[in-house]
Amino acid sequence: MATPQTPYEAVLKAARDVDKLDCALDAEMLGTALLGSVYAIAEEDRAGAVRTFVEGFLTATSRRRAAAATTIRSVFATLVPDATGAAAVKPGAQAPSWSGQLGRVRPTGTYAYGDVYGDQTSYLATFAYEDDTEGGPEHAVVALVDHNIGITKDVFVGGPAERILGQVRRMCAADGLTWFREEDPRTLRAEVARHLRITDEMGDLPGEGSLATDRALVGARLALLPMPALSPVPDLPEPLGDDERSALIRTFLAAPEAARFELDRLPEGDLGSLHFCLSLVLDHAASLPDADPMRWSPIVVELFLLDWVHRRAVLDMDDAALLPRVVRAWAAYASRVRGLPTEAVAATDQAVEDTVPEFVRLYTTGERRSPATAAVAQLIAEGVDLNDPAALDAWLAENRDRLGE
Repeated sequence: MATPQTPYEAVLKAARDVDKLDCALDAEMLGTALLGSVYAIAEEDRAGAVRTFVEGFLTATSRRRAAAATTIRSVFATLVPDATGAAAVKPGAQAPSWSGQLGRVRPTGTYAYGDVYGDQTSYLATFAYEDDTEGGPEHAVVALVDHNIGITKDVFVGGPAERILGQVRRMCAADGLTWFREEDPRTLRAEVARHLRITDEMGDLPGEGSLATDRALVGARLALLPMPALSPVPDLPEPLGDDERSALIRTFLAAPEAARFELDRLPEGDLGSLHFCLSLVLDHAASLPDADPMRWSPIVVELFLLDWVHRRAVLDMDDAALLPRVVRAWAAYASRVRGLPTEAVAATDQAVEDTVPEFVRLYTTGERRSPATAAVAQLIAEGVDLNDPAALDAWLAENRDRLGE
């Protein structure tokens, strides 16, 4: 029976031709792809799992003298320099001529671009080798940060850098709903690294893109940018306090958008629903990573009306009838305050209109209610006073078997 192949032997087999590649960049791209398989299958602390793997690989292959083995050891040590033993790795006697260029790059530009709503920001940094003949062409590192879920959603390394940067510039110039700017390298490093740390802890990674395969190389390139002047982990925005919420609601209700959607002249009996709906708008914003109640977009509309509100709130018929109108008014108000272009405001308003039929269906079926929300809805339907602890205890005791099922 054949001896089972260890993960380290599998990597050596996959890298058997690494010393025959044309340049250092090709070798680093192969190395990051191999480490990507470790990153992808880790269940937690993915970056730590990659570092642990490299430490084990360097130990297990320390006596290998074949050119491919010594070369991939150098590649891994370059990509994960904080791995134990990485600093002691030296090129082998048969190392390819480009091995001295591994990781020998300098930043040549840092940029950012994204949508005017603030849903996503892409950060782009370009790098050049000291010797572009042995090292490889100037290349670009791109990281996509999703502000609705608070992670670095994808990363990509490719080249030539001039072509990628040109494509991004042309795309943004042709689209009135996107922006482009040069970015401070410290800000770029801090923002991408902060969101990557969250991504590294995710149980399930986003299903598409090159996040896993390019992660190690992106981390190595980010480390070459200057450290942020302050803490590398900026404080996350705090949700509004009670006084701030009340002041913002008063300002909104005095705004022209509230009048346009006739929220300033609702019957007395509908004011409770109005303020409940506004509290949901602010509660939803507080649940987002940036906690910004003024950031609305077609995507945020869908997240709120088709998911969050069904999982987190129990609406009666009056609330459900009023909520889309409140969202239209609030989104229009917030977009004006932020100075978004007319096209962006119209797209968000249209998203609310397009979402209403599915919102109504989900409200009717209750299929997206969380167990807690479903239980509260059942309590209300059965006339239990939620403010009466004794009534709640009696209902729980009576329905314990049903809840267990």
